[in-house]
Amino acid sequence: MQFLYPGFLWALLLLAIPIIIHLFYFRRFKKVYFTNVRFLKEVKQETSNRSRIKNLLVLLSRLLALAALVFAFAQPILTDKEQIDNAPKAVSIFLDNSFSMEALSSEVPLFDVAKDKVRDIVNAYRDSDQFQIVTHDFEGRHQRFYSKENILSLIDEVQVSPAVNVLSVAVDRLKQSLSKEDADKELYIVSDFQQNITDFEIDQDSSYQIHLIPLQAVQEKNVSIDSVWLAAPVPMLNQENPLVIKLSNYSDSEAEDVQLSLEYQGQVRPLGTKQIRPNSSVTDTVNFSILQPGWHEADITITDYPIAFDNRYKIALKVSEKVKILSINESGANKYLKAAFTGLKFFEIENQTASRINYSDFVEQDLIILNEIANLSSGLSSSIKDYVSAGGNLLIFPAKSISKESYNSLLSSLGANTIISSESGAKQVGTINTEEFIFKDVYVGRQRNIKYPASTFNYTFSNFQSRKGEDLLKYRDGSSFLSKYRLGNGNAYISAAPLNDQSNDLVRNAEVFIPMLYKMGISKAKKENIAYTIGKDYLIETDNVIRDDEIIYTIKGKDEFIPAQFNVGSKIMLDVKDQVREAGFYQLSLDDQEISRLAFNYNRLESDLKYFSPEVLAEKYGNDSDIISDADANNLSEYISQSESGIPLWKWFIIAVLVFLGLETLLLRFWKT
Repeated sequence: MQFLYPGFLWALLLLAIPIIIHLFYFRRFKKVYFTNVRFLKEVKQETSNRSRIKNLLVLLSRLLALAALVFAFAQPILTDKEQIDNAPKAVSIFLDNSFSMEALSSEVPLFDVAKDKVRDIVNAYRDSDQFQIVTHDFEGRHQRFYSKENILSLIDEVQVSPAVNVLSVAVDRLKQSLSKEDADKELYIVSDFQQNITDFEIDQDSSYQIHLIPLQAVQEKNVSIDSVWLAAPVPMLNQENPLVIKLSNYSDSEAEDVQLSLEYQGQVRPLGTKQIRPNSSVTDTVNFSILQPGWHEADITITDYPIAFDNRYKIALKVSEKVKILSINESGANKYLKAAFTGLKFFEIENQTASRINYSDFVEQDLIILNEIANLSSGLSSSIKDYVSAGGNLLIFPAKSISKESYNSLLSSLGANTIISSESGAKQVGTINTEEFIFKDVYVGRQRNIKYPASTFNYTFSNFQSRKGEDLLKYRDGSSFLSKYRLGNGNAYISAAPLNDQSNDLVRNAEVFIPMLYKMGISKAKKENIAYTIGKDYLIETDNVIRDDEIIYTIKGKDEFIPAQFNVGSKIMLDVKDQVREAGFYQLSLDDQEISRLAFNYNRLESDLKYFSPEVLAEKYGNDSDIISDADANNLSEYISQSESGIPLWKWFIIAVLVFLGLETLLLRFWKT
């Protein structure tokens, strides 16, 4: 037992007062007159004995009452600590305000319970202590410490947020803030401790004490739309575009009759019902037809109650009216290329000569073909490299007579193997790589009947494994006929033979030549994002259509804001940070002109409603932290006060004072001598 104000114990010297009174007051004798002196001695002895006992009991009760009063003023405390610390404290609290906290605890949302717990924590400390509140939003104002009055106001303003982070990030924020405070440090985490976000480790830093307050919700079943993506690299106009939808059941029972629907252009299209086994996922592919070019928005939904934040998934995609092809030729246009792309309905080919190239057209092209150019200028090579790095597709058919140095300069810049020599003689293609996108799913079940192309002239290339090329067509001797290299966000396709029919009969093999050109025109090394995740996808990439630092991009949806923006070559990177708070469709504009559409969805990190129980938390963190149980959390302020300062006993000593004074009164009134 310790005393907050041990100086009051000097008042125990006052116990001498009732002793002095007893010695000098109760020793006085009174004369008693008796008619018969025979009984005088006997009565006197009996009365003296009874008075002595009564007086001693009165003295004892007075001494105990006075001692109890002195102890009450000294404020004794029961504590395990060797010394009570009255130094100021810095208290940092993490309040989980993610969507999972909307679940019910009995009939009250878990988030309301959490806010009450945080208020109890604050109220358990003194007015002189400093407090910090941190949430998943990581707001700037929550990075500072406040007085008790101000922090209580901030707690009232905290709302449930779509932002969600793993707890290790939150704990690091709390530690970082506490490290700057010159005070005793206390760290609290108030959360439901979902398994998907509880990943932190507790170090052995003795400069702060960590407390975990787990809040348990009623376990709910939940089915989520995890993700949606296009099966093809780019959507095509007037065609069936396969849309893949992934659904997950995060419960131990089967999800039955989950209704799936697609909302597009104001119309809702039912997609049937799904059965999902416990703790498993299914994918469903639906055909999505787009009849007009431009930007399109769609909303995929399921029926699932009561967890609703992951029941919708929004996508936004752009469909170009034409796939644009640019063929750069040594002289005139190649008749085979012209015929091939004319037969492809949505392709549009433009021809330019090597002596008159419009480099500004490159950014608009989906595929550029270098068709039998004898010498590649340094300007063309540099522009081609930038085009491929930015996401363009390049197809090279070398001429029969070339400047090997100029070609190798371009190939080296593309990270491709270089030309070693040329050779004449008939060579037959023997292998098609049907695992790669260009020929994948083209020859289902009939690859044996394909007539492979052959050439009478070809170039041989170096074979450095570090160049990471991928053969699409290989000669029977194992050398490459058509290879693919990836650079940045684009692809480079390199043929070993010229395109003319005297050197190469590829143009006469329509079942190889046509799908090859088609797939190259629509291929993407990096798929376009059709959806973004709030709190996860902070950076948005868009084409730098105007090279001017003074141009400001804006994003407009529920609110309008200006994202942080910086140039990266031919791209603009936009940093939205925490400025998008609500799922929906947003418009990216440049000088009030629409550049693109953006679809934002809530983070699915908390779709799996599995929590760590207090028992499991105790096993994981109990040795290095204080796990506050439900019983203690019901009276959290008192629990913290007792943990920090011990159990105060002054009230019990005040009661003892009253008891002893009452006992004295009873002795004086009812004990007759």
